[in-house]
Amino acid sequence: MLIPSVNSSLNELIELLRQLSEEEYSKACFELSGSSIGEHTRHIVEMFQCLVRNYDSAIVNYDKRDRNKLIETNTSFAVQMILDIKNSILKENKNLELHQNIDGKSVNIQSNYYRELLYNLEHCIHHQALIKVAILKCESVAVDDNFGVARSTIEYRKQCVQ
Repeated sequence: MLIPSVNSSLNELIELLRQLSEEEYSKACFELSGSSIGEHTRHIVEMFQCLVRNYDSAIVNYDKRDRNKLIETNTSFAVQMILDIKNSILKENKNLELHQNIDGKSVNIQSNYYRELLYNLEHCIHHQALIKVAILKCESVAVDDNFGVARSTIEYRKQCVQ
């Protein structure tokens, strides 16, 4: 169930990006504290890339992202990177070690691939919610009501309707 949910969120992001002009995508947004939709997309993409790239070594450090400007300025390139992620996330669960620097101190935490994939899904949804705030002023862009909404919230809303 995890992989289809990740793919669904990434597909939603692709659908959105395909509607945006390069200017809309890379323009600084007041609603995003001066960052762009592209910057939020790059952040999503690079977190997934970091997990996939470090699967074999089993040591993941999200601080060591590429911060590739092309992802945040070119929608076609960003879409291709998302498609690459979708094609590479289907992996067996295994133990991982998460390395992080927090307030100048190195922290190492035991984790596993599925847990980190779930983290990336929730992280993706969080940034999609932020992107949605900026998108609302783009009248030509259609965005699904559930874009940027946690899966648990979607399920809860369905139960309330019944």
